[in-house]
Amino acid sequence: MIFKKDFAWGAATASYQNEGGMNADGKGLSIWDVFTHEKGRVADGTNGDVACDQYHRIEEDIDIMKELSMNAYRFSLSWPRIMPEGNGQVNEKGLDFYDRMVDSLLERGITPYITLFHWDLPYELYLKGGWLNPDMPEWFAEYTLAVMNRLSDRVDHWITQNEPQCYIGSGMASGIHAPGLKMNKKDCLQAAHNSLLAHGRSIQAIRAEARKTPVIGYAPAAWWLWSPVSDDPADIEACRKQTFCADEDQVGGSAWWMDPVFLGKYPESAVKIVEEYMPRIGQGDMKLISQPVDFLGINVYQTYLGKAAEDGSCITVDHKPGYDKTAYPWPITPQALYWGPKFFSERYHTQIIVTENGLSNTDWIHLDGKVHDPQRIDFTHKYLKQLKRAAEEGIDIGGYFHWTLTDNFEWATGYGNRFGLVYVDFETNRRIIKDSGYWYKSVIESNGEII
Repeated sequence: MIFKKDFAWGAATASYQNEGGMNADGKGLSIWDVFTHEKGRVADGTNGDVACDQYHRIEEDIDIMKELSMNAYRFSLSWPRIMPEGNGQVNEKGLDFYDRMVDSLLERGITPYITLFHWDLPYELYLKGGWLNPDMPEWFAEYTLAVMNRLSDRVDHWITQNEPQCYIGSGMASGIHAPGLKMNKKDCLQAAHNSLLAHGRSIQAIRAEARKTPVIGYAPAAWWLWSPVSDDPADIEACRKQTFCADEDQVGGSAWWMDPVFLGKYPESAVKIVEEYMPRIGQGDMKLISQPVDFLGINVYQTYLGKAAEDGSCITVDHKPGYDKTAYPWPITPQALYWGPKFFSERYHTQIIVTENGLSNTDWIHLDGKVHDPQRIDFTHKYLKQLKRAAEEGIDIGGYFHWTLTDNFEWATGYGNRFGLVYVDFETNRRIIKDSGYWYKSVIESNGEII
């Protein structure tokens, strides 16, 4: 058996992209609730007010997971649904929703993997400065404690944050995501540091209050990844170095977000480049940020290609004309699920879980009433073969979560990209399991042996 007996096979979602229920049962506003209602922010002029209506259809979605033999489900909680103002008063009705959700998952033998923060920051906290406010770590810890008090008697798998590169870089540097800011580099790096501190405080809160022994992860984006174009050791080493290299855009790099968590320091080469923009680092900050973590969650969709120059540095190799790409369009590079786990596990000596992997595809309902998506099957098969290769070599791989369960609201692109194993008719929110969903079911039932 290549994959472990307790390997987590599931799908991943995010609260704002799926739940809807924007004003339901006392929920407060998030920055995405406000951002998507501003003209021109979302490509198709839509918003996540209803999304997939999972708030009212959660039992149906869990039944689908069960039908597809999933043994795990990664989802995020809506911070403003639980704490409408971000801190202070707890909305018990919001927690009731997740309470029922957890119970339903467990009743069907599906392990919840809960992400505490997947971008939908309470709007009231944004008005107080958001991630630039030095109180954010304490606010995040307070929110974490509220969740622990309600759910930790049944839930043991926790992820603190999802893709901080995005909610800092895309939300506060480029402005293409909520809250739509374009801040200077120094402020961005300070916000990044505060978010890392919040990650550490959240772990402290989990370990202090969890009633079940927690298994804690952290899930940054793993897009800053290079894969060698050959098996030449020089090419491999060049790509390894490039994956953790430094450049002026530290908000996007892998090492900037991973080294502090797993190694307790910012990468020295990066610090030298952005020295004048470095955040304020207080005494004890790095110790707080580097609280023990049980696994690294990597969100991997693609990889850059590289080869060694004469001096050992990495030359990024262009994709060939007419290269395979998804509908998004991102290049199809299955080797990302081999080299990503390999490089990250070598550097950080921790278990790797693929917390997101999937593709946008142009899916539609066929004349037979079904959704045939052979491209998604082929894509996932190729990527999983590479993940299996990593597992065969002894890399500790703990699970794979397909992005995503259902077609959903894809942030600034709206509803134009379909990533789901399940088709959603956004006029009625009717669900149809795609061919890829049933194929994934066969993979799960064989524990990956058919790959």
